[in-house]
Amino acid sequence: RFQACVYFASVFQAMSCGIHYLASVFMAVTPNFLCGIPGNVSSVLFYNSTESSIEDIWTLWTSAENYIVVQLENGEIWELNQCSRSKREVSLDLAYEYKGNKSIFSCSDGFLYDDTKWKSTVVTQWDLVCDQEWLAKLIQPTFMLGVLIGAVIFGDIADRLGRQRVIWFTSAGQFVFGIAVAFTFDYYSFVIVRFFLAMVSSGYLVVAFVYVTEFVGIKARTWASMHVHAFFAMGIMVVALVGFLVRTWWVYQIFLSIATLPFVLCCWMLPETPFWLLSEEKYEDAQKVINIMARWNKVSTPCKVSELCSVQQDDVVSGRTGDNDMSSTKKHNILDLFCNWHIARRTITVWLIWFTGSLGYYVFSLSSVSLGGNEYLNLFLIGAVELPCYIIACIGMDKLGRRNTLIPFLILSALICVLIMFIPQDFNILIILANMAGKFSIGVAFGLIYLYTAELYPTIVRSLAVGSGSMMCRVGSVVAPFCVYLRSVWIFMPLLLVGIMALLSGVLTIMLPETLGKPLTNT
Repeated sequence: RFQACVYFASVFQAMSCGIHYLASVFMAVTPNFLCGIPGNVSSVLFYNSTESSIEDIWTLWTSAENYIVVQLENGEIWELNQCSRSKREVSLDLAYEYKGNKSIFSCSDGFLYDDTKWKSTVVTQWDLVCDQEWLAKLIQPTFMLGVLIGAVIFGDIADRLGRQRVIWFTSAGQFVFGIAVAFTFDYYSFVIVRFFLAMVSSGYLVVAFVYVTEFVGIKARTWASMHVHAFFAMGIMVVALVGFLVRTWWVYQIFLSIATLPFVLCCWMLPETPFWLLSEEKYEDAQKVINIMARWNKVSTPCKVSELCSVQQDDVVSGRTGDNDMSSTKKHNILDLFCNWHIARRTITVWLIWFTGSLGYYVFSLSSVSLGGNEYLNLFLIGAVELPCYIIACIGMDKLGRRNTLIPFLILSALICVLIMFIPQDFNILIILANMAGKFSIGVAFGLIYLYTAELYPTIVRSLAVGSGSMMCRVGSVVAPFCVYLRSVWIFMPLLLVGIMALLSGVLTIMLPETLGKPLTNT
């Protein structure tokens, strides 16, 4: 009962990570737009259609190459493009085609936006179009950079100061920075606050994985750690739902931030993990937590930390010298993941799997935008498709083992990448199904690696190992869009790269040890 309460409280907040990671999908969308005009419009012409206002034209607008002809109340005729406008020198009659002289002007009167789908986005708020378009494209990469830095910083802090304090700080930070984003006054303050939001969101996710892994027993550890991902995916589904209901970006951001307020109000009740307390030799504090667990779970047989640790302490005392005494208080850093060739090889393989999982996950996701249709439904399904993938991964991990599930799914995703290359381009449905199968198989590997990493390393560097792995995963997510741009070189180049990485990762995984049913190592 105790572990279940701690678990569901912790993973409920993981939804907010999914929410903030994907929030910019609708917040930073660029609607149809045109150059603003210096006056009141009397009539609008778009090819053969004449309307009284520009708002009526948006339904006919199909391409950024098109222009609109408007006549002002003072008789002037203007041609409006997306990033420029031109005034006709001779304004006799309103016609779409015009061969005479024109004076070209910049968009000094701002822009006109199509607000039929979105009432307001950050793009329309700060005119992040034309010359400023690159600023809009930087919104997600800067967020991912924050995620990358947060994963390492908070993973390290959690090993030094404890899991509990980091969970308090990062969950409160998510709420505070989430609300603050909605009240930013310009683009730069928006990006900076979102950068901090990314750091705490990433920090929470990394530490929550370690936290639930250390609290849950071997029997339920696989399902418990894997379904942290399921709650992240549910966060993506919440984004789709809120995006569909709220079309003003700052109101949308407030609603998303409020979604996990209940956790922030009660997270201070969560205890520190006995594993961390024991590794820091805080035996009395560990005993207190274990006593509370025993009381909640109605366990009659008392569990004494002193008895559990006596064998371990005897070993330490018998082999301790002055030098060792100093090393017992040694603070650990990233170099400990490369302390010898055996551990270094393990770290390189684990990092490669994290990178490949993230790269494949985002390349398949970005390829799926060709599905078309309703973007809210598409995002909802992108989140929903992850749920069965984690159930399959859990069954495989418990029945076959971590390594024996990871290898076939990595190699399967490589084979699917090759298969897609041989499907004729006009077989649309088959290509979509193959892409979804590829995302499913890479999703299994992506979900599994969190738990596998936590089990491969001892308590003293566990958060650091998961944090550094998550950093490699963010590097993969930053590289993924650039990988997709390689379609202009050769249409199958992104798939080829993912396929090669997945095959290489699958082969190297053979050298990793199996951790199914083994106790977590402490030193």
